[in-house]
Amino acid sequence: MIEMKPLVLDGHQVTAISVQLPKTNLLMVTTERGYIMCGALDVGLLNERLADRGIIAGRALGVRTIEQLLEAPLESVTVAAREIGIEPGMKGKDAIIAML
Repeated sequence: MIEMKPLVLDGHQVTAISVQLPKTNLLMVTTERGYIMCGALDVGLLNERLADRGIIAGRALGVRTIEQLLEAPLESVTVAAREIGIEPGMKGKDAIIAML
């Protein structure tokens, strides 16, 4: 099942997406500028093979819900995310706010 729902963070609407797969879930929160995602996100691929796209993204590990994704510290972020002040260790919701 795929669930998309609007969330309001810091007065701005963002989109939360959850994809239920066998034995795992894919979790994402996205803005028009960038996104955070669960451990399935390959930050290395975004930084190396897709570097020319300047993708703003971060990855949190061990999360099972959108709420956990927003509260978890980011384990890794893209180069483009660092350029706008997003760093590993930052909470997911703070990274999303920085993307607005």
